[in-house]
Amino acid sequence: MHIPVGIIFLVCLALLFDFLNGFHDSANAIATVVSTRVLTPRVAVVYAAFFNFIAFFFFGLHVANTIGQGIIDIHVVDQAVVFGALTGACGWNIITWYFGLPTSSSHALIGGMIGAAFVKAGSGALVMPGILKVILFIFIAPCVGLFLGFFFGFLVHWIFRKSTPRKVDSFFRRGQLVSAALYSMGHGGNDAQKTMGIIASLLFSAGFLGDKFHIPFWVVFACYTTLSLGTMCGGWRIVKTMGQKIVKLRPIDGFCAESAAASMLYFASSLGIPVSTTHTITGAIMGVGSLKRLSAVRWGVAGRIVWAWIITIPCSAAISAMAYTGVRFFKLF
Repeated sequence: MHIPVGIIFLVCLALLFDFLNGFHDSANAIATVVSTRVLTPRVAVVYAAFFNFIAFFFFGLHVANTIGQGIIDIHVVDQAVVFGALTGACGWNIITWYFGLPTSSSHALIGGMIGAAFVKAGSGALVMPGILKVILFIFIAPCVGLFLGFFFGFLVHWIFRKSTPRKVDSFFRRGQLVSAALYSMGHGGNDAQKTMGIIASLLFSAGFLGDKFHIPFWVVFACYTTLSLGTMCGGWRIVKTMGQKIVKLRPIDGFCAESAAASMLYFASSLGIPVSTTHTITGAIMGVGSLKRLSAVRWGVAGRIVWAWIITIPCSAAISAMAYTGVRFFKLF
């Protein structure tokens, strides 16, 4: 079967986005275990990458199907739309990585899809129920993460209220290995599927998947592998923001934050909702931090992060729209 060079290029570009997703979001999985000194940075990224990959064996493809069919009309997808979407997502990821902002790679991709599809076919190309669900969870995910972080923190502190600080610290240094593994699996299970969805929509629009939309096995394997490699490379600027600038964490705090965020991610993935792992873990860290006292959370840093969340979809959509317009003007696709 002859595969056009344009399709091969765009699949590679999608995998580059997947790599950047892992690179950008590695901070989500490792910031707490690094900042609490449970693991060294080098060991932590390998640990997180391993559990990113084995999520392959535990999660279905609900999120991938949502991205593939539930954000923009599958029939407007072509090579130029996919190029615009990926350019918008990659561009915004690089900008926010440079400034150390833990924004959502997921929402950058969704914004990219919206921008290119809108320029091509107008508002009729947008699947509004799916988009509204994503926008709603921009606010729900961190709020639920914050609540669960506070609840888990309160519960764990109450259970261990009679234990000595040294015993608590020793116990949760081991416990964080479990919570970090669970969170990394949730990250892999939700985030790798977003790239699967965009690749599958490209292949479907080009006629390589037949009459019925589905996610080929090789796409699933490639996306999990690439995300894991990105995680291994790590985004150290964002690790610093997540691990220390929002609130100073201890092993018990890291355990509660990771457990809270993992619970939210597993729930969302089971419903096929492409939530932001970044939003979820940031909310959980704030929840755990506020358990000590509200002033323990550096709300100025948190506010800057929230503003970055809000502008992610429109900014990536704008970059995507320009990229789509450019490739159409020069007739590159």
